This record gives sequence, structure tokens and C-alpha cells, in this order.
Amino acid sequence: MTGVQTCALPIWSIRKIVVAFGTLFNDLYIKRYNKAGTTAFETFRVPLSYGSKERYLTAIMSDPTLTRTIGVSVPRISFELTGMNYDSSRKQQSLIRNFSYNTTTNKLLAQYAPVPYDFSFSMSIYVRNTEDGTQIVEQILPFFKPDFTVTVDMIPTMSQKYDLPIILTSVNTTTDYEGALGDGTTRLIIWDLEFTVKGHLWPAVSEPAGLIGAYSANTGRYGQANTNIYIDTQNRDAQKVFVDFANGNGVFTTSETIRVDSRGVTGKVIYFSNSNTNILLVGELNKLLQANDVVTGDYSNATHTITSTDKSALKAVAIVTKVDPQSAGPDDKYGFSDEVTEWPDTLL
Repeated sequence: MTGVQTCALPIWSIRKIVVAFGTLFNDLYIKRYNKAGTTAFETFRVPLSYGSKERYLTAIMSDPTLTRTIGVSVPRISFELTGMNYDSSRKQQSLIRNFSYNTTTNKLLAQYAPVPYDFSFSMSIYVRNTEDGTQIVEQILPFFKPDFTVTVDMIPTMSQKYDLPIILTSVNTTTDYEGALGDGTTRLIIWDLEFTVKGHLWPAVSEPAGLIGAYSANTGRYGQANTNIYIDTQNRDAQKVFVDFANGNGVFTTSETIRVDSRGVTGKVIYFSNSNTNILLVGELNKLLQANDVVTGDYSNATHTITSTDKSALKAVAIVTKVDPQSAGPDDKYGFSDEVTEWPDTLL
């Protein structure tokens, strides 16, 4: 029961996770102080971009003079999504669905449970000197212990927001030098931070077909759920056959023993239609009945010939579940009522 697709646009799960991750680091600042370290004479925001570390290293190193390029390009931060892995430990039952009522369209929306994935992110911080790097890192690390959780409105149409744990898994730093090693001139310092985001991928939103909660604005009523229970009628506990009632004799009595003398078959009558439906249901059989068997009742002495056996399943119970009261609106309080019909009334 998948319903009809109503979401023309994709969910953008991955895109929203990338944006949520990047937003955490787009408001970092560096302050430059005088030699005494008491007065800040310069404050600026650290640029943040999405892209691979190699891309930005190439851009930073592209100027043969190095100094001018580095001075213009750093400090800066880059990050990228490096991988995704299915997380079976967070798997939910596959048939779970979330529901939301759209008051604009007067329709019930449904969405199956999301699929859990771990998203791996790499972030690199490029600075010219140690002071700039430590200032940036100290604005990040204290918030991860080792995780930091953000709340994201992943599916606005479903009116549901989800927590997104972001785990800091490692911090490393490397330093590249300009010129001879003995000169001690710092060329570029890179801080590499690795993160794991505990996210999900969401399936499409749909209009559920045939659900109890499917509310119709046209009729002002809810739908109903139909549950049918069937039994196999080709076994010795309950076999359904058709008899030639018009040319037979008498009426079988419920629970009486019937016999087919020619084949040594015995059983007990569960139901006899006693009408032109010609239905005979027999249980506790020692053998299955066959077409052309002549069946005789021990108590009623009724005799009928079987014309055919029914190989289709028998609807033993029919359950109709409805909203109670049916006039309840989407925002009203309501319960549920069940109408149970048992065989042979299920034939009607």
C-alpha cells in the first residue's frame, strides 16, 4: 500500500545535512592583537567554502611568490562530504509511517520511516600562523563533547523536525615551511577535523490509500479499514464443496457425521447452505472429498452428490474498522469502532 505520489520535488535529505553542517562554522572570527596581547586592532570573519582540501591547496599554492597568495587566501575554512555508510544499529521497523494533515489541501500525508546513514565530513582550516589556527580551533572544539546536536526541519510538509547528532572523531595539524627548514619561516598551517553526522535518508511523501485516517474534505468523513481473514478450504479441517442440491435429498444438520461409503470417507458438517448456493463445508475429514462423491448424513439421512470442490480461500472473518463518530473532523477527538462479520455471513 504505497499510495499516490504527491511530492513532485525531491526531499533533498543530503543537501539539507550538508547545509546544516556548514552552518555551524560560518560565523567564526579572528582577532589580531598588539604585541602586548591586550588590544585587538583587527577583527574579521573566516571565509567558509564547500570543496575538497586538494582544490584549495592548489589555489593557495598557485602563486609562485607564495606570500601574496597565502596572505590573500588564508585564513579560510573548507569542508566536504567524503562518504556515507548505512547504520544498521539505528534501523527502524520498515512499515512504520509518519502522518501529517495538510490543512491547505485537506489531505492526509504519509511517509515511511527514514533509512539511517552515517555521513562523513572532512574540514580543513588554513592559516598563516599558529595564533590564527588556535583561535579558530578553540571556537569549535569546546562544543563537541564529542558530539553536538542540531535540530533540522528536514520535511516541512510533514511538520516534523529531527535531531542531527554531529560527532567530532579526530583533530590533526600539519605545518609546511617556506624556504630552508633552518629559516623557520612558516608557509602554511593546516588543521584537519573529521566529523560523523548521524543522519537519515527520507523516502517520498505520499497520500495513503485506504487508510482509516484518510479524511475527505468533499464528504466530511473518514475512510475505513477492511481486514479479511481467510482459511484454506482444501484441507481436512475445513473443505468447501458444491453439491447438486436440486437433485439431492434432505438437509444436512450442523455437526452431524457424513460418509462417502464408496471411498470410506467420514467427516462432520460445519455448514450447509440449504439453498441454491449448494455450499457444503465439512471438517474432521479422514480423506478429502472429490467430485461425484455421494455424501450421506448419519443423523439427517440426507444424500447429495458433490459436483465440484472449491479451491479458493474462504473468507472466514471480515472486520471493518471505522472512525467513531464518522462526522469527526481532523482536529476533533475520535475513537474507532469494529464491525465483525463471521462466516457464513461473509458470503452476503
